[in-house]
Amino acid sequence: EGKIKLYNNQVFIADNIKEVIPEFLMLLKGVIDCPDLPLNVSRSALQNDGFVKKISDYITKKVADKLSGMCKTDRENYEKYWDDINPFIKFGCLKDEKFAEKMNDYIIFKNLDGKYLTLKDCLEANKEKGHENQVFYVTDEKEQSQYINMFKEAGLDAVILPNAIDSPFISHLEQKNEKVKFLRIDADVNETFKEKEEDDEAAKEQAKKDAESLSEIFKKALGNDKLEVKVEKLKNESVASMITVSEESRRMADMMKMYSMYGGGADMFPAEETLVLNANNGLVKYVLNNRDGEKTPMLCEQLYDLAKLAHGSLSPERMTKFIARSGEIMMDMAREEQ
Repeated sequence: EGKIKLYNNQVFIADNIKEVIPEFLMLLKGVIDCPDLPLNVSRSALQNDGFVKKISDYITKKVADKLSGMCKTDRENYEKYWDDINPFIKFGCLKDEKFAEKMNDYIIFKNLDGKYLTLKDCLEANKEKGHENQVFYVTDEKEQSQYINMFKEAGLDAVILPNAIDSPFISHLEQKNEKVKFLRIDADVNETFKEKEEDDEAAKEQAKKDAESLSEIFKKALGNDKLEVKVEKLKNESVASMITVSEESRRMADMMKMYSMYGGGADMFPAEETLVLNANNGLVKYVLNNRDGEKTPMLCEQLYDLAKLAHGSLSPERMTKFIARSGEIMMDMAREEQ
């Protein structure tokens, strides 16, 4: 929080009066000297004073003008400050429609290479890649590293949105730009990563049967009948399994988490996860061809836990089992070598 001192003809009135300074600009420091400010600074007097509202609007306008001017004439400095000040700017856009309109073309996003782009830049780049009106984003570079690597390999880009304010802000942008859709990079398996679909009907039918078999095998091994399993033929054979969460489901879960901070229920709408298996991966093929094998349930659990780890983290109980299971797998490999 900054400190703004209010004066009337050089007579000090007060510090940081929220009725005069918009909430999202409370980090400002400085002085306002205005002969029209009432010397009586009681809250009720300020709330009912029309001139106070004009001052508040004027401060907002001046800040927006300063920021937009800096973006146009001193982009390097604007980008340098952006990571620190952008939560306040986004909050301001949510709170004040006039501020949002002035800042609309000067909101920038940092991409995976550390470059800053406007929304228009992001949309144009993705349109060229065949993803019209879509903006992909990352909330945690470490947690979503597997997906980031896949995106980079495919020549796709995403922007980094790590702050709590980003979720309501992108919803706000979607409302303002009806066709635009923000998608976290782990919301689904991007079509770019998949092999072209088979034209042969027999091959399609076989792929469908294999997907049903794998789903059944994994549900049984993990003891979870409600597990959502999807089988895809990915170009990258080294990726065995991954977790995806639909954008709508995850946003609802995030909203509930935020709501729970104020006494709500965080578990009312848990995010719906899907286990995606790569039909081109050797381990997945092994599971399919050895569904009744002694080691198959253990491999299924390992593939699921690896997918969960790549997506975030395991519960303490699953982590304990994962470590023990990893040790057992390595011991089996060592015995085979002997």
